[in-house]
Amino acid sequence: MARSLVVTADGGSRGNPGPAGFGAVVIDAKTGEVLKEVAESIGVATNNVAEYRGLVAGLTAAHAIDPEAHIEVRMDSKLVVEQMSGRWQIKHPDMRELAKLARTIHPYELIKFVWIPREQNSHADRLANEALDAAEQGQAWQGSPNVDVPADAAPKKNQLVGRLTSGTPVTTLILIRHGETHLTPERRFSGSGGTNPGLSEHGEWQAAHMAKAVCVREIDVLYTSPLLRAKQTAAHIEQHAKLKAVVEDDFTELNFGEWEGLSFAEVKEQDGARLDRWLASTSLPTPGGESHDQVSARVIPAMHRVAKKHAGKTVAIVAHVTPIKQMLRDALGASMEIIHRFDLHPCGVSVVSIWEDGFALVRAMNDTSHLANHSE
Repeated sequence: MARSLVVTADGGSRGNPGPAGFGAVVIDAKTGEVLKEVAESIGVATNNVAEYRGLVAGLTAAHAIDPEAHIEVRMDSKLVVEQMSGRWQIKHPDMRELAKLARTIHPYELIKFVWIPREQNSHADRLANEALDAAEQGQAWQGSPNVDVPADAAPKKNQLVGRLTSGTPVTTLILIRHGETHLTPERRFSGSGGTNPGLSEHGEWQAAHMAKAVCVREIDVLYTSPLLRAKQTAAHIEQHAKLKAVVEDDFTELNFGEWEGLSFAEVKEQDGARLDRWLASTSLPTPGGESHDQVSARVIPAMHRVAKKHAGKTVAIVAHVTPIKQMLRDALGASMEIIHRFDLHPCGVSVVSIWEDGFALVRAMNDTSHLANHSE
């Protein structure tokens, strides 16, 4: 029988618009146990946008706990409940984008939306206010000290040693960023919505040396993003490993929309305020493009789907900065904000081990020694 979860979510703005924040709680519907709390200050926004942000955060947390669960979302926002249930139209562009995002996080047919009185939503409301209070003091919300992590939500500290010595089959994912294109050295936005550039001459050189190093080990299966630069990088592994790459659309790069092809400096000059908001958020999409939350919602299920399909095998995945960051973030069990704390070089190699129950271990990150050991 499928698991049932309850998500309560709320958001508020001190000024409408003004300093805003959200809170969300994931609860086991059967036991009433609190499984997860999330809260965040989101800068200046309206009440309704903050409420939608709370919904997105709550669904994301619930999906991470069980991607096949039946979810009942309870909110005191009549507007959000009616709009997400399809009974009211969504006219505000920001809310329309957030509603669109919310529908992609978890199988929509497994979600039910229920309006509740404000007094029944006090837990999520308290979290939103805690996040706002922390922001006023220049701090990030740290979580409630009285909420324990459920026993089945994370492995005990000594379980890792048991896994490494048990002999249980483990799937190895070799995550490879593609080689350079002509846009890479200039740090230009290059996602899935741009000109789809191929590898430069130097990028082909990087891919050749990467493939030679990676294929020292036996590769059982090879996946690639559908973008040209990834497929051209994967072609070098195909040659060494005698494999045919499987194209997986979910491993494509974030769509940067109107920023495609522009440098960071150019976007800062032309659209600085929106760039700052995007950098401060993981749920806000680029103009005409995607958000980090949207990328995570497609990449993480795909990663686990591939790992499960090829259990006990070694799988190479050629992808891009954002998808690989999301896979590493998930393996580390870290929050979304960590993706802004590390970088990945062209043809950098990361390695993740995944056990059958989904537990993951990062064994290497952004290894470029195969490039440093060679000169053109």
